[in-house]
Formats: sequence, C-alpha cells, structure tokens
Amino acid sequence: MTDATCGVAHGAPAEAPTGRVLVAVFASPVAEVLQRWAPELGFRTVLLDPDPARGAGVIALDDLTEDLSDADVVVTDHHRPELGEVLRDALARRVRWVGVMGNPRHEGPHVAALAELGVAPEEVARVHRPIGLDVGSRTPAEIALSTLAGLLADRNGRSGGFAHSPR
Repeated sequence: MTDATCGVAHGAPAEAPTGRVLVAVFASPVAEVLQRWAPELGFRTVLLDPDPARGAGVIALDDLTEDLSDADVVVTDHHRPELGEVLRDALARRVRWVGVMGNPRHEGPHVAALAELGVAPEEVARVHRPIGLDVGSRTPAEIALSTLAGLLADRNGRSGGFAHSPR
C-alpha cells in the first residue's frame, strides 16, 4: 500500500486543508510574512490592527462578524499599548487558539494587561506563549515559519517535534 503523503510529495493532489482562519494581530514584519505564507498552508488570513493608520486591508476585531471558533489568533507585537484590549476581546469571542510572541523566560506583558482589565486567570491561561516551534527564530521570516509550523502540527494533531522511528 502506498502512503498518501508520499504521493503528494511526488505531485498527487492533496486533500483540501481545513478552512482555518489565521488572524494576525498588529501590522508588523512577522504579520506580513504570515499573510504571505499562511494561504499556502490552507489558512485564510486576516490582518487585525486597532490602529487604522497602519495600512490598507487592516480591520478591527469588531469587523469580523463570522464565527471564529476555528480561528488561530497570533499576536505579532507584545509591546503595543492595545495588547490587553485586543487579547481580552479575542478571548471573549471564543476563538480556537490565541498566542503571543515573546521570550518564554520572562512573563509576558499580556498577563498584567489582562489582569488589569479584570480577565479571569483561567482565560489568561488560554494564551499561548511563546508561539510556534522552538527553532531558534531570530528574524520575522523565521518567527513566521516557526508559528506556522506549530499551527500546522496542531491542525494535524501532532506535537510538532521530531519523532524517532526505528530504522
């Protein structure tokens, strides 16, 4: 029996990926790369930024009227003053997954921002940090790649690490 994954690697048509929405929060270099690459992996992308001066095509969370229960929200800048409000609103919409970029060795600024807004600790705990797989990312493209790899692993029910199989 031939493995379907092997056939796809050789040009056979792949199954259509689930229609997940990737919401990139805050116009940033990482969001720009996510917007370019995510559609190749079957994600419909949305760029969300509360500051309309950030560019064309940017929307606010309130503008998203669709069901977001299968949406992955990726916050691409943890220094923005709107961080707490955007996360609070995303968590209130009951999105599938929320993650914030940042160094895992330090508590993220989102924790204090959400606590100040009265968000319950169990809701704050839904926010993933860091985002993506640990590949030593340093550039916006590497961070986006790591993030997309983590979301892809999650979508496929995998842990995202190397599995060693017997030879």
